[in-house]
Amino acid sequence: MFKLQELIRRDMDKLAMNITTEQGKTLKDAHGDVFRGLEVVEHACGMASLQMGEFVSNVSNGIDTYSIREPLGVCAGICPFNFPAMIPLWMFPMAVTCGNTFILKPSEKDPGASMILAELAMEAGLPSGVLNIVHGSNDTVNNICDHGDIKAISFVGSNTAGMHIYARAAAKGKRVQSNMGAKNHAIVMPDASINATLNALVAAGFGAAGQRCMALSTVVFVGDSKPWLEGLVERANSLKVNAGSEPDADLGPVISRQAKDRICRLIQTGVASGATLVLDGRNVVVPGYENGNFVGPTILSNVNNNMECYEVDICNLYAILSDRRKSLVLFCFACRYGNGASIFTTSGVAARKFQNDIEAGQVGINVPIPVPLPFFSFTGAKASFAGDLNFYGKAGMQFYTQIKTVTQQWKDLPSQGVSLAMPTSQKS
Repeated sequence: MFKLQELIRRDMDKLAMNITTEQGKTLKDAHGDVFRGLEVVEHACGMASLQMGEFVSNVSNGIDTYSIREPLGVCAGICPFNFPAMIPLWMFPMAVTCGNTFILKPSEKDPGASMILAELAMEAGLPSGVLNIVHGSNDTVNNICDHGDIKAISFVGSNTAGMHIYARAAAKGKRVQSNMGAKNHAIVMPDASINATLNALVAAGFGAAGQRCMALSTVVFVGDSKPWLEGLVERANSLKVNAGSEPDADLGPVISRQAKDRICRLIQTGVASGATLVLDGRNVVVPGYENGNFVGPTILSNVNNNMECYEVDICNLYAILSDRRKSLVLFCFACRYGNGASIFTTSGVAARKFQNDIEAGQVGINVPIPVPLPFFSFTGAKASFAGDLNFYGKAGMQFYTQIKTVTQQWKDLPSQGVSLAMPTSQKS
């Protein structure tokens, strides 16, 4: 793992260019994709201490008990298109340093980064057969779920696929950690810092063309939303939509024509349901890339939580809800997803109430995308996660290992004959 992180740093530009070419995100964002995965590789370098067991001597008369962690055997990972480097690096470095072999299925839309990472793992000295790459779509996924030798599956992707994998694999007795869709909310209090908050909202809403599970796609303004909305539109309008390899690009294309058509349809359903289209990015044209799958920043206001554009996971769109009461309003509770939520405020009281009350796995206080560093865990909640052990951190180590408890006695005891009573720590 130490050697692998060195090689990933060496080939950072190669990985980023591959991601931009296949996935479309800007080069700067692609570098971030690789770097966030690299952090997990570096975390895996400390696995020796992470998976240390516990020991208690003389728990009973002359008896010691200790626990150790052992690998599961063969594990597998099924990856989405939106982070072609980061998500594989969430998975296989943790798994193999726990002693498992790993089968990685990258997205069929952009498998190149996984192939490069596998080559780097081989160059770093990972033994042959420890990391294996398989390609395909539904049939490959089902084979992974059904194969009797695979003990655990990690998944990141949509809710439809995630719940299918969770149900099918769990029915076969496998462990599953399934990170799925999201509808992340930002609550903006009247006392929030205007410039810092608007900059954060634009970056978190439209970065990576909105194609990330921690994007802020819904903002609730407590109080008068008009001045906030004007500033949000102004900043969103200033973003440059271009091919990801172009140096001036702020937003690249979405992953496919089907994705673009879906986004445009959902925008139209919002308008048809009574939302106000404040900023329309559907007809953006990029010179030289006229056939690209571009969707510019789009903002809908007067959205309610019964509209389809609010209920589903959608890229590159801000849904604006507002409330004129001077109280903390949590539209978030109505949402079935629970990946993340943020509040922007200068009030410690409001922040503490939000932190305690909100049903979300990751909470940001004046932080727009509160994705934790690898020594914590990625803690999605509600419909955004299925399973009981999250990605990376201590939970990730526990997911890829099983605990064994050993009780030993090294004392000559006088023969007391055969006793069929339950053994206890009490002296007879």
